[in-house]
Amino acid sequence: MNSFIIASTRKDAGKTSLLVGLARATGKRFGYIKPLGDRFLYRKKRLWDYDAALLVKLFDLDEEPEAVSIGFDHSKLRYMYDQASITEKLKELISEVGKEKEALYIEAGKGLAFGASVYLDPLTISKATGLQVVIVAGGEEDEIADDLAFLKRFVSAEEAHIGGVIINKVKKPEDFKTTHLEEIEELGIPVFGIIPYEPELVTLSVSTVAEKLFARVIAGESGLNRTIRNVLVGAMSVGAVLNKPVFSKPDKLIITPGDRSDMILAALDTGGTSCILLTNNIVPPANVITRATEQGIPLLLVPTDTYTTAMQVDKIEPLLTVEDTDKVALLTRLVVDNVDLNALESL
Repeated sequence: MNSFIIASTRKDAGKTSLLVGLARATGKRFGYIKPLGDRFLYRKKRLWDYDAALLVKLFDLDEEPEAVSIGFDHSKLRYMYDQASITEKLKELISEVGKEKEALYIEAGKGLAFGASVYLDPLTISKATGLQVVIVAGGEEDEIADDLAFLKRFVSAEEAHIGGVIINKVKKPEDFKTTHLEEIEELGIPVFGIIPYEPELVTLSVSTVAEKLFARVIAGESGLNRTIRNVLVGAMSVGAVLNKPVFSKPDKLIITPGDRSDMILAALDTGGTSCILLTNNIVPPANVITRATEQGIPLLLVPTDTYTTAMQVDKIEPLLTVEDTDKVALLTRLVVDNVDLNALESL
């Protein structure tokens, strides 16, 4: 059975998305474990991890989402387990989930240190199980090089089995290879692949924005599946906003107070608007709502002011969802084209 731990050097390196692409690319019947959840979801009086729920639903796995994690709260885990008992629990979970599977993927949390106090960080898991760790390194080019040099310098082979690294979200792959690849290979860390940055993977859907902001959909509900690639705060005059280059770009989200009918109508007339986010809980006139409904452009209503709303939108993580079939297909192509699958399968 092909089994390994997948971890990341930093938060948002893209290990879950990469794992989705990898699982699709290999087509193996696999088991999945995320020992320590770090993206909590509470649904129908059940607590599970977002990434676990995504993998279970996307691949129709045998286990329920809450069954593939040991826990979520550090203090509760410290109270319930010591190192020996949590290691035993982990091995039992590996045995159960990996039964009759062709592969087993163990996903660590955000960062290499996450879970260290409860013995569920990737390096401790590797030492306890003997499984190899595949590191997903993301970020700026110099940060990637620094992370891998630090890892090699301060983590010995006795502490963890580092199988190799996949370098993710690289904006200029050829420049990265010329500048950094040789020095990374000199560290003795196998490089399984260098995956280019793909802007399409960090887009948001209108439905995600509505859900995260607890917004009321007052028009254009049929357009909730629209994609958002550009965001503009419409706090200035219509004349000024029309001169903004982003206003003419497609797939844009406009954030503006609900009493700015002139701004809302301009956004509807210009074309390329995915959604209009209305602030201060102000409902626009009926004719504006009718126009948005006819065009299938969602009007989302929130109680917060324009500045606060813009900050909230900026903080929304573009997490992969079950409905993102195009993104899953893109991830699969990126893995097939840029990752040495034979090297991964030999771990």
